[in-house]
Amino acid sequence: MSGGRRREASIAHVDLDAMFAAVEQRDKVSLRGRPVVVGGVAGRGVVATASYEARQFGARSAMPTAEARRRCPSGTAFLAPRFAAYRKTSEVVMAVLAELSPLVEQVSIDEAYLDLAAAGHHDLTVGGVTALAEQARREIAAATGGVTASIGIGTSKLVAKIGSDLNKPNGLTVVAPGDEQAVLHPLPVTRLPGVGPATAERLRRSGLHTIGDLARVDRSDLIDWFGQAHGAGLYRLARAEDDRAVVGEREAKSVSAEETFEFDLTDRGRLNHEIDLLATRVGSRLRAGGLSARTVTIKVRHHDFTTITRSATRAQPTDDPRLVAQFARTLLAEIDTSAGIRLLGVGATTLADFVQDDLFGSTVTATPDTFATSGAHHRPADHEEGSPPTAPGRPTPPAATDWRPGQDVRHDNHGSGWVWGSGRGVVTVRFEGPSTPPGPVRTFAVDDPALHPSDPPDWTNTPPVAAPA
Repeated sequence: MSGGRRREASIAHVDLDAMFAAVEQRDKVSLRGRPVVVGGVAGRGVVATASYEARQFGARSAMPTAEARRRCPSGTAFLAPRFAAYRKTSEVVMAVLAELSPLVEQVSIDEAYLDLAAAGHHDLTVGGVTALAEQARREIAAATGGVTASIGIGTSKLVAKIGSDLNKPNGLTVVAPGDEQAVLHPLPVTRLPGVGPATAERLRRSGLHTIGDLARVDRSDLIDWFGQAHGAGLYRLARAEDDRAVVGEREAKSVSAEETFEFDLTDRGRLNHEIDLLATRVGSRLRAGGLSARTVTIKVRHHDFTTITRSATRAQPTDDPRLVAQFARTLLAEIDTSAGIRLLGVGATTLADFVQDDLFGSTVTATPDTFATSGAHHRPADHEEGSPPTAPGRPTPPAATDWRPGQDVRHDNHGSGWVWGSGRGVVTVRFEGPSTPPGPVRTFAVDDPALHPSDPPDWTNTPPVAAPA
């Protein structure tokens, strides 16, 4: 179904509950019911997901892991991520959703929109979609070994997305047609997409705290405060006006923005400022399309029209304009700008349909993507590009001394398990799986030849894990 205001609540948003932590608790039976934090486990690492048990102590996504360690009690499991396990679980969930609608838009590894009307045979009354969502939640939990989902259903993506967050975890919210503003208006303005800390602070200073408060502001005032695009967007969203369609397949290959300057620029500070503005435009376009990118590219045209491009590829895709800007600035730092820059561009390629941001402190090396120009008469075409980025493959097994907490392993004598911890030349392993009792703990030398990295365990015969309270 195309965009536009709907008469039925026929758009669903499905969001898996604390997915990374839920998968860890499913696969590691001794962690069920205990606080679990997944993310960067050392140095300046950041929390990707905290289980609901850990959230009771204040741990949350994007918090520095060091802060989460201070807040959580002894016995909390701090684990490095296992993306292979999360991807496999995600694929199973998306297959369940595909049975409900031919139009599924996956927007991250753990969430998706469904157009229920596209199936052509569902009962789209409030009672009908409620029953359908309850069925979906049961099937997801059964298919994933107990990973639960919260679902919101409404007449638009906005209402469905907000609805899925209202009764987490393992919740369901159906907003009947006509009830959108009654549901949204009591909520804080930060529930609206695009209302980050800066926008929220500006609204707070004007005494606007809820979506209902925002809805009472004139459109002209919002445009005056935030500019045409952002101000008009806030005006519409506060009134639950959202006609975005569910998009099943994406055709975009790249997203970019560029600027030609009236005068050639040489000042590094000004050029970095322009990079930030361009990255913001690229990030906004990625998010508007529900896309993310692994490769960031800059294009630099000199005063003599010679053009250079440089690229850097991240381990995981992102739609964060700050990260795009960070990579673009690093690339620009390698280029001599002293003779003057006529045009500057920022692009994002290697697009994905969801974001799996790299919160774990990995580094990316910026490498030249094309050529170094020489000679004032070399005039490369505007769209010359170098070799495509290397396709992501199977992760390289860690060195023997690089065992990560939570990592799947196999011992020749003791079988399958996971790394409990390592350091000072030893690695401690707990031998258990999703369908075993809590297992024994044993310690080995880090270079024990009988200990090997392993694939994630098979959970398909696991009794479903109890849903979070």
